[in-house]
Amino acid sequence: MTISVVWLRRDFRLCDNPAICYAIDYTDQVILLYIHAPHEEQPWQPGAASNWWLHQSLCAFKEQVQKKKGNLIIRQGDSLKSLVEVCTETRATTVCWNRLYEPSIINRDQMIKKELEKVGIRAVDFPGALLREPSEVVKEDGGKYRVYTPFSKRHASLAPPELPFDEPDQLTCPNPIPNSLQIEELKLIDRIQWYSEFTRDWQPGEIGAHQRLQSFSEIAIQTYGHDRDIPNLEGVSRLSPHLHFGEVSPRQVWLHIRSDDGSLHDSPDQSPFWPYLRQLIWRDFAHHLLQDHPSMSDLPLDPMYKTFIWEENPELLQKWQSGQTGIPLVDAGMRQLWRTGWMHNRVRMIVASLLCKNGLIHWLEGARWFWATLVDADLANNSMGWQWVAGCGPDAAPYFRIFSPKSQGQRFDPEGEYIRRWVPELSEVPTQYIHEPWTWPEWKDSPKKLNYTLPVIDLKQTRQRALNRYHQIKHSWMNSS
Repeated sequence: MTISVVWLRRDFRLCDNPAICYAIDYTDQVILLYIHAPHEEQPWQPGAASNWWLHQSLCAFKEQVQKKKGNLIIRQGDSLKSLVEVCTETRATTVCWNRLYEPSIINRDQMIKKELEKVGIRAVDFPGALLREPSEVVKEDGGKYRVYTPFSKRHASLAPPELPFDEPDQLTCPNPIPNSLQIEELKLIDRIQWYSEFTRDWQPGEIGAHQRLQSFSEIAIQTYGHDRDIPNLEGVSRLSPHLHFGEVSPRQVWLHIRSDDGSLHDSPDQSPFWPYLRQLIWRDFAHHLLQDHPSMSDLPLDPMYKTFIWEENPELLQKWQSGQTGIPLVDAGMRQLWRTGWMHNRVRMIVASLLCKNGLIHWLEGARWFWATLVDADLANNSMGWQWVAGCGPDAAPYFRIFSPKSQGQRFDPEGEYIRRWVPELSEVPTQYIHEPWTWPEWKDSPKKLNYTLPVIDLKQTRQRALNRYHQIKHSWMNSS
């Protein structure tokens, strides 16, 4: 009787799970094991919002596994020690898992693979978190891409992803079943429970992921190219947390969308749904970059910015975090984040620009706040996004691109519906003044103004200050090199 252990990390799905499929095909019995070891993900341990999602996802996955006559075993502590213990207890001879691409996890997995093999336990890993492995999308000379557009062209030119694996009919586990912690013993739920309203917006788990994918592909995908920039519309997929926790695989999403548009065998860039498919390629690009540049989560990729002088402004940072800057679109986004664990991508760029360009506060401060509060907090995407806005990434916005909350609001929230939804203090402000309510002639006499602050920074002055600072560092760099 051969037994294998499937080491689950962020791949809480039964459909298209390469490690589970391999274990079922090549061994007689399968142990599904989750080891809670956040200390091994230094220095970016999961934030509170991610832990909330993880708790819900584990509960949903455990229920699915039990329906298949299987069991989810949960341990906590050192991953290598836990794996060896479970293999010893059950006489399992193989451990398999699906790869992840954060630097600390890559290093840990390589060490564990070597140590398992030393004690006679076979270790096998599989692709499953990305559309393309980092080794697949390379230049003709084997070099790695640092700019998205040529990366995406190369990515799209490759053979289409293989068809997803089917969900197993049944899971056969050994008897007796190894000891397991209860999910509640991991203490993933914060006692303060500031995320009490998250359940209104999210259904973590594989079933929730497929329901969201189906809903998106039936309705929003048709107008995604336009609606994705309108924050008050349900114009985006909101699949990012499901993808991050592996409740649906990117190739499941890709092939589902391609089959819906009827052009599965055509070049993907000819698909009417290409604007959305490009977002999946962006996700690959971020993870490929992080693997090639392990310091991307903490250090600027553009060496010019290593000497950039950032400002210390705790008061502005706190007001930004709490959505109390007095700049309506920014406050709306930050309040949406706090209430739902998510923020519209267009608004993410605007709030980030305000913090690290108008405010000249280090982009890492913003990255850390997003990391703590986003349910889709992903080290590759988060790091690339903040470096893009700050101008110090490999494929970044130019230093002189500073988002204007007013003009962005007029373009993408012209009626102020998104602002009024998240900043109810401004519900009575006429549309023509919604992006600068302090210019409304009746503002000073309105009781509403008592509940909403004036802007804490002057956008025009701070924009010029930022341009001067960025121009100075660029000039100094050019002279020194």
